[in-house]
Amino acid sequence: MSNLQEIKKLINDNQTDAATELLKAIIQNDNDNDEAYFLLGNIYSKKNEWSKAINAYSQATAINPQSPARIANEQLLKILDFYHHDLYNP
Repeated sequence: MSNLQEIKKLINDNQTDAATELLKAIIQNDNDNDEAYFLLGNIYSKKNEWSKAINAYSQATAINPQSPARIANEQLLKILDFYHHDLYNP
């Protein structure tokens, strides 16, 4: 099994599909690994798969309330809630 440092390198190298599979394997073996959920949320966010990213971040936060996933989730929700009147009412 790969460690999280190797997975971070895959993510940085934009090999997100391989990183996703490795993270899912880690989560299957260790369902309480908040960092794996956080990294998975980052991948989904990078792919614009918002609901999957929110779910992964929420799972990480449920395991560890001090996880950086809490802040990432809040920022993602703010982005998705953004509304600009001029863009919708020219």
